[in-house]
Amino acid sequence: MGFRTWGRKNASGSNILLVPMWFTGTTAQLAQWVGPGKLLDTSRYYIVGIDPLADGVSSSPSNSKLQPRMTFPAITIQDMVASEYALATKALGIRHVHAVLGMSMGGMQTFEWMVAHPDFMDDAVPIVGSPRLTSYDLLLWHAEMDAILSSPEWQMGNYKQNPSIPMVQIVQSMNITTPHHYAATTSRDGFPAVYAGYGNWDADGFDANNRIYQLQAMISQDVAHGGSLEAAAQRVHAKVLAVVSEQDHMVNPGPALAFAPAIHAKVLELHSDCGHLAPNCEADTVSTAVHQFLATN
Repeated sequence: MGFRTWGRKNASGSNILLVPMWFTGTTAQLAQWVGPGKLLDTSRYYIVGIDPLADGVSSSPSNSKLQPRMTFPAITIQDMVASEYALATKALGIRHVHAVLGMSMGGMQTFEWMVAHPDFMDDAVPIVGSPRLTSYDLLLWHAEMDAILSSPEWQMGNYKQNPSIPMVQIVQSMNITTPHHYAATTSRDGFPAVYAGYGNWDADGFDANNRIYQLQAMISQDVAHGGSLEAAAQRVHAKVLAVVSEQDHMVNPGPALAFAPAIHAKVLELHSDCGHLAPNCEADTVSTAVHQFLATN
């Protein structure tokens, strides 16, 4: 398991923020959100970012010597959280944190954290995450996975060079924001060059097999694990701020909004046309709300 830390832990250890990563994200990329006054405010908190399974840093198809590539065992969001809990408690000696906070797939992990380990945190802040995916989410992630599996360049996972699979970025680009945002940021005249550029893209450099395993983990996301969400909600002890994006085409906000009343969560709903990237476009709004929530709970 890989991890990075920023800031200083106070004497009581009550200022720890544990941050699981987004889909295809690594803790190296988390640094943009870390610093005094930023979302992950190092003037107040000790930040522990954890690399999830299959991100190429922690155990992954791309780096496993005993179970490489597609012989790697299947993983779920529940497995990611179980391994993160083991790292925190056994390796880092952390028994309790002020909050768990994550975005996108990190938000999915945050929902799992609050159900699986309800007394580990005081607060939980899932940002554009979901406790259970909708059929539209499943359509998106299956389409992205099938784009990889059907590509000749994938070679059943035994490629020598990470394959260029333009359909992956096309699917991402169609869903990461909104039609209005895409049209506003990509001109009609400029579109041919943009579209041609997708063919020169290798799924953002993220290993294709790792991507498949994280896609499978998200597809299986269900904090109730086949049971009822009402029962799962009864396990939550943390105070929760759920941040959702009204126009999110990548992680539908419906399940988080429906789960929020059952866990007595506060909700911050973002309304920009940035879709799943609304936390980036409305970073000041999100940071202010998160800081106020963490400071009063």
